[in-house]
This record gives sequence, structure tokens and C-alpha cells, in this order.
Amino acid sequence: MELYRTLYFHMVRASEKAIRELERQNMEAARNILISAQQEAEELYLNQPDMAEDA
Repeated sequence: MELYRTLYFHMVRASEKAIRELERQNMEAARNILISAQQEAEELYLNQPDMAEDA
């Protein structure tokens, strides 16, 4: 359960950063922030020994 909490907060923080960039009308930065956060979350999830078997 702790992993999901970690991943959730990781994505929320990235969403907040992306929203700030959207407010500045910096679409590319917002997109890159969200893509990076998703890739990082996937990597964290897959690197968990017991989680990789479920994927």
C-alpha cells in the first residue's frame, strides 16, 4: 500500500508543476513534466520485486 501512496504523491506533485507551466502557457514544459512523472512512476512500480510479477 505504501508504494501506491508514494506513486500517488509523485503524480500529484508533477500535476501541480504541470499546471503552473500551463498557467504560464508553457505547453511543452507541462507535457514533459507529465511524461517524465509517468515514466518515473512506472519505473518505480516495476522495480518493486513483488510488483513486477503482477505486471
